[in-house]
Amino acid sequence: MANIKVHDKEFEPYLTDDQLQSRIKAMAEAINTDYAGKKPLFIAILNGSFMFASDLFKYITIDAEICFIKLASYKGTKSTGHVITAIGLDTDIIDRHVLILEDIVDTGKTLSEFLPQFQHQQPLSLKIAALLHKPDAMVYPIKIDYLGFSIPNKFVVGYGLDYDGLGRNIKEIYQLVG
Repeated sequence: MANIKVHDKEFEPYLTDDQLQSRIKAMAEAINTDYAGKKPLFIAILNGSFMFASDLFKYITIDAEICFIKLASYKGTKSTGHVITAIGLDTDIIDRHVLILEDIVDTGKTLSEFLPQFQHQQPLSLKIAALLHKPDAMVYPIKIDYLGFSIPNKFVVGYGLDYDGLGRNIKEIYQLVG
């Protein structure tokens, strides 16, 4: 994998497609075991989690449902500090086992604002599966129950993650050079 350019920034290879798929498969196996006989509802947070959610769901072998919500907190390479709900939850989660699928947890602000809304709807359980986590960026402590990779506090693109709209279609993950 060679370096790539997205808009005006250069990115270097970080995680290969094989590394991503291997870890996602392992996450799915753990979820299949933990939720056997429970028919969980997966809630994928768009836009960034669409590839992760799709690939994870391919490895889910138990009865399960999936729906999507759209939240946003990034502009360029920085979090805006404001979370915008563009598409809300239209599925009842009362008395359901719920897994929130997130592409990346960095400051934790997005989930810290929305977890109370989910909990208010009284699910039987509420857990988080995140592909990536930046522990050094964490401001709002969020418990991640199923984690793909802990990564340094560098901006990343690819595999659903973007830089101002571009880069989501890259099947690997690249990090900002420098």
